[in-house]
Amino acid sequence: MILKVPNVLKAVLPACAFVALMASGLSVSAAEPVDKAIVDKVRSTLGPLLGAEVVNVESSELPGIYAVEFRSGPRMSTVYSNADGSYFLFGDLYEAGEQGYVNLTEQRRDKERLRMLAAVDKKDMIVFAAEGETRGYINVFTDITCFYCQKLHLEVAELNRQGVEVRYLAYPRAGIGSPGYQQLVTAWCSDDSQGALTKLKAKQFVKAQSCQPNPVASQFELGQNLGVTGTPAIVTATGQLLPGYLPASDLIAKLGL
Repeated sequence: MILKVPNVLKAVLPACAFVALMASGLSVSAAEPVDKAIVDKVRSTLGPLLGAEVVNVESSELPGIYAVEFRSGPRMSTVYSNADGSYFLFGDLYEAGEQGYVNLTEQRRDKERLRMLAAVDKKDMIVFAAEGETRGYINVFTDITCFYCQKLHLEVAELNRQGVEVRYLAYPRAGIGSPGYQQLVTAWCSDDSQGALTKLKAKQFVKAQSCQPNPVASQFELGQNLGVTGTPAIVTATGQLLPGYLPASDLIAKLGL
């Protein structure tokens, strides 16, 4: 939907205009530097209108159109805008090619996920290392109370045997202070975090632990920012988000291993 500011309830450009623009074959390199005046104008126009903080403005693959990333609550979202923010588009941008189509907006999300995950210290994750040569890794936002998280954990040994490192991050789906949150804190604060996580997911007793600081709350917030809405949520080494349970064989195939 293409909208004109300030009347965001009325579509003022027909969809065919946008289709024609895409079909024109014109393109620019994404993420080229954007003039500060454009950034300031887009931010001052769309920020108040959307009721959100505009955190980044980049050139998109379409000439004269900018990818505008904004924070809405804990989540990051993207709209596409002209140079002064008077028109903007909700929705994903696709590129058509001989092999089909590519979701360019999702590729942007992949890069943003990698950027945000790179800021997480690996020592704050619960890591199950690969056996022998490490061929790849996955980041997994997990909740102990989640059945499919428990099911995925049974696949970790096979993933490790196949050379895949599993890096767990905490995502208490019932929120901070919930029983699931407390269990995750216990796992992260235990001297043997791997063992505690495994026992808890197997519904075995583990004495409650607590420590400060612990990363559970910050990782929960990170997951929300990355677009996690349920568990398990797997983020690959390329930033792709795979929601839900997958058996080891399917994950290996997804990773191209």
